[in-house]
Amino acid sequence: MSASVQTAIRDYDKFFIGGEWVIPSGSGRIDVISPSTEEKIAQVPDPTIADIDEAVAGARRAFDGPWRRTTPAQRGEVLSRIADEIEKRIPEFAHVFAAEIGAPLAVGENFHGKAVAMLRQFAAFHEQVEFTEDRDDVDGKFRIVREPVGVVGAIIPWNGAVAAAAFKLGPALAAGCTVVLKPAPEGPLTSYMLAECIEAAGVPSGVVNIVPGGREVGEHLVTHRGVDKIAFTGSTAAGKRIASLCGERIARVTLELGGKSAAIVGEDIALEEVLPTLMFAGIGHTGQVCAALTRIIVPTARVTELADAMAAGLSQVVVGDPFDGQTMLGPLAAERQRDRVEEYIALGKQEGASVVVGGGRPSGLDRGWYVEPTLFTDVDNSMRIAQEEIFGPVVSIIGYDGLDEAIRIANDSPYGLSGAVYSNDPEVTERVVREVRTGQIYINDAGMCVTQPFGGFKQSGLGREGGIEGLSGYLETKAIKYA
Repeated sequence: MSASVQTAIRDYDKFFIGGEWVIPSGSGRIDVISPSTEEKIAQVPDPTIADIDEAVAGARRAFDGPWRRTTPAQRGEVLSRIADEIEKRIPEFAHVFAAEIGAPLAVGENFHGKAVAMLRQFAAFHEQVEFTEDRDDVDGKFRIVREPVGVVGAIIPWNGAVAAAAFKLGPALAAGCTVVLKPAPEGPLTSYMLAECIEAAGVPSGVVNIVPGGREVGEHLVTHRGVDKIAFTGSTAAGKRIASLCGERIARVTLELGGKSAAIVGEDIALEEVLPTLMFAGIGHTGQVCAALTRIIVPTARVTELADAMAAGLSQVVVGDPFDGQTMLGPLAAERQRDRVEEYIALGKQEGASVVVGGGRPSGLDRGWYVEPTLFTDVDNSMRIAQEEIFGPVVSIIGYDGLDEAIRIANDSPYGLSGAVYSNDPEVTERVVREVRTGQIYINDAGMCVTQPFGGFKQSGLGREGGIEGLSGYLETKAIKYA
C-alpha cells in the first residue's frame, strides 16, 4: 500500500469555496465513524447557513464571470482534467471509502472508476450536442440556443459520494453551470478528496464549491434564491420535500430517488444462467444501492428451486472487514441503517414471510454494523418488505402464475427505477422490457449503467442522469427570431 493511501484518512478543518480552502463560520464538527469498527476515524467541520451562502455567492460570481462564456470544448477539457486527477487516486479513494462507508475495496475501485467514466463521457459531449442550431420557419429564421441553467445545488448521498457527484458535475459543467455540492455528513472524506482533485485540475475559482453537511444546510441550499436548479440523489421522502420547496419558486429540479426493483425469471431459463448476475444484484454494496433488484419474481413452480439455489449461494458470501480481499459484503454504513434493516427483517416475519437464509448478525463480528444477507420466501407483493425500500441486503422471492401476473407484480410498486428479465424466449423478454414501467431494465443480466440515461418512473424520481439525456436538465432553451 502506498504512503498516500496509508495517510489518506485525516481530519479536515475548512471548506472548498471559491477555489480556496475557507475557514468555517461556525465551530461545529462532524465525527466520521467507521462502520466496521464503530470508532471515530476523522472530523470535518459542520457548516452553517452562512457557509452555504458563501458557497452560493462563489458559484454565482463564477457563473456571472468568465465561466459561462467558455466554449463547450474548453469545459470538456476541464472535465477531462478532473477525471485524470480522480483516476490517479482510485486506490486511495477506495481505501477511504472502505473506512468511512464500509464498502469492500473492490467495490470502491468500481464506484470511483464509474465516476471517471461519467466525467469522460460528459467531457466529450461537445462533439455530439448542438448548443446552437439554426432553423427556418414559416415566420422566418430562428436560432435555437441552449444555455446553462445557472447555479446548481447538488445534494448527494453517502453510499457513493464521488460517483453521485460525477452524475451531477459532469452535465452541469459541460452545460456551463457552476455548482455548490453538498455531500452527506456520514461520508464526507471522499468528497474532500474530490475537492482536492478539482483544485489540482485547475478548475476556475467558484465553478465547483464543496460543503458537506446535514439537512438544515441542505434545505437552505434548496430554498436559496441564488440557486437556479437542484439536483438531488437520495430517499423518496426527502425528494418529495425538495420537490415541494422547488415548486414554491419554480426552481428547476432533478430527482434520483428510491427503488424496489424487480427481476422476472422466466419459465424456460436454467438457473445457472440466472444466478451469476442475479445473486449479487440485490445485496451488492450490502444492499445500499437504489437500483438493487430486491424482488425476484419467479414462476410458482420454481420458487423452491430458486430459493434453494440462492440460499446455497448466499450462505457462502463472505461478510466482514472491508479491507480484507476475501470480503464480499461489508457493514451497513450507519448504526441507524442496521437498526432499520433489522426492523424490516422482523416485520417480514410478522407479516408471514419465511427467512430461507440469513436474518441476523454474522457470527464472529462483534463490532461493526453488520447484517447477514437475507432471503425471504412466502412473500406477497402487498407486504411492506416487498413495497418499501429497505436499503440493506434483504431480498424477497415472489411467485407468479403466468406472464401477465409477473408483469402486474413488477409494476405493483410506487417505484420504477431498475429491473431485469431472465428468459431465452425473445417474445417474453420483449414484452417484459416494454411493459414493466422502469427507467432501466436488463435482459439476462443485472446492473446499473451510468453512461446511459438513468432515472425513474413514478416515485423513483424526475429527469435522467447519464448520457446525452442527462445534459438536457442543465440547459435552458432560447429561441431567437431574426428579421
